[in-house]
Amino acid sequence: MTIHPVHFQNVPPLAPASRPPTAVPTPGLQHREEFEQVLERELQPSQVRLSAHAQQRLAQRDLTLVEGQLARLAGAVDRAAEKGARDSLVMMDGMALVVNIPNRTVVTAMAARDLAGAVFTRIDSAVIA
Repeated sequence: MTIHPVHFQNVPPLAPASRPPTAVPTPGLQHREEFEQVLERELQPSQVRLSAHAQQRLAQRDLTLVEGQLARLAGAVDRAAEKGARDSLVMMDGMALVVNIPNRTVVTAMAARDLAGAVFTRIDSAVIA
C-alpha cells in the first residue's frame, strides 16, 4: 500500500477566533496576593470585631466600648492568643465579654452587675483586662 501526500491548494486560511484571548495566569501570582493580604493584616494595629449578637447585647444592656477600651481588649486578646486560648471570658470595666480568640471577635457581652449565678460554657480561659 502506498500513501500519497495530499496537497491543498486554494484553501483559505482559517479566520482567527472571535473570542478575546484568555489571560494566562502568572505562576505564583495567587500566592503573592495572599501574602500581601496577610502582610497587610499583620501590619495593621490589632483590632477586635463585634459580632452582630454582641452588638445587640451591648445595646440591650446599655453597655458601650470606647476606643481606649477596645485597645485594652485587643491587648487582652493578644495575651490570650499567646497562651493558645481559643474562647476567652474577658472581664473589663464592669463587663464580661466572651471572645473568640482566633477570629478576634467578641461573641457576647453582659454587665458585671448581672453576673450573679451566670455560668459561662465553651470557654477555655479568662482574662482580666
